[in-house]
Amino acid sequence: MELEANIESSNEQGKTSFLKTLFNGTNAIIGVGILSMPYALASGGWLSLILLIAISGAACYSGLLTKRCMDMNPKIKTYDEIGEYAFGKIGKTVVSIVLYVDLYLVLTGYLILEGDNLHNLFPKMNIHFHGISIGGRQSFVAIVAVSLLPTVWLDNLSILAYISATGVLSALVIIGSILWVGIDEVGFHNNGELFNWKGVPTAMSLFMFSYSANPVFPTLYTSMQKKHHFSKVLLIGFLSATLCYISMAILGYLMFGSTIQSQITLNLPIHELSSKIAVYTAWITPLSKYALMMEPVAATTESWFPKYQKNRGFKILLRTIIVATQVIVAVTVPFFGSLMSLVGALLSATASITIPCLCYLKISKNSRRSVESLFIMLLILLSIVIVGLGTYTSLRSLIKDTIRHHSH
Repeated sequence: MELEANIESSNEQGKTSFLKTLFNGTNAIIGVGILSMPYALASGGWLSLILLIAISGAACYSGLLTKRCMDMNPKIKTYDEIGEYAFGKIGKTVVSIVLYVDLYLVLTGYLILEGDNLHNLFPKMNIHFHGISIGGRQSFVAIVAVSLLPTVWLDNLSILAYISATGVLSALVIIGSILWVGIDEVGFHNNGELFNWKGVPTAMSLFMFSYSANPVFPTLYTSMQKKHHFSKVLLIGFLSATLCYISMAILGYLMFGSTIQSQITLNLPIHELSSKIAVYTAWITPLSKYALMMEPVAATTESWFPKYQKNRGFKILLRTIIVATQVIVAVTVPFFGSLMSLVGALLSATASITIPCLCYLKISKNSRRSVESLFIMLLILLSIVIVGLGTYTSLRSLIKDTIRHHSH
């Protein structure tokens, strides 16, 4: 779930202009999922682009439903409050858990991504310490985590908002540099498969992972000056993100065909300047999102210890422990594609489609049309299919990859 939210809402509620919200919204929707788009397309074949468009539409419509839920009770400011308004305390708890686990795993995925890309740039890197040898990828995961720690200790989100503004720009730079590699070096010679039924669950999960910004929308909506324009922000944001994703998927698939790796940056001829630009930009992108996405996870964890919640030293210690646990998970499960498709299947579909649809059905039971109810039920069914099929497939490939990795 890409959580590059507009954070101005905390101190300037309802003062953000249309353009700023549009930029923040698009930034929230376009995430690191862009790197796995060609791999997703290669998994499902050309026809799976229809799935990408369908999931984009479903996530956008669910975003509009989130806005409608908030309109029904002006006191609602956050995503879990929608759950509470619809289903009481249980609703709030379930929504909070889904969000917490989803964000935690996405952050772990960022560390894996950083480790992979840096290891690709500096393949000879190894750390030897008192007779213990640490591999290059694991070393980079740890180094990146340590360098991110100071940003995680900040709990002033308005400072972090400046860091997160690079999101949209970096997506465009990555697409541009991949196009440059294609024209200059690799060419576009692969025809690819029309449809690969076996790979559809993986494709579906990765597409879903790339459209998981829904929990950010309440923050954006609350911050907006002219709230009636929010639907326009969502439509333009989703359209822009989908065009970026489709461009990246088609470029990567035409360049590398079925040999594409889980992140396109791992396929690039690293000696080329264009490749280096793509890899470095891909490296910067998660850095601009990590601390911001960590904030809800850290705040939730801190709330479990109400006695120490205001203690600065305790907060720093707790946030450091959370990052340390993510490093352990990232080193143990070093498979970005499998982890991201698992997160996409199990949690992103639940957070971005199932929850908004169920909450809206419950809250608006007296005021909606029956045709719309039927459509919303179909969306819930789609999200359940993604959760079921995708979780089974990605868990299976994650276990297989882990066993293979440890046997080497």
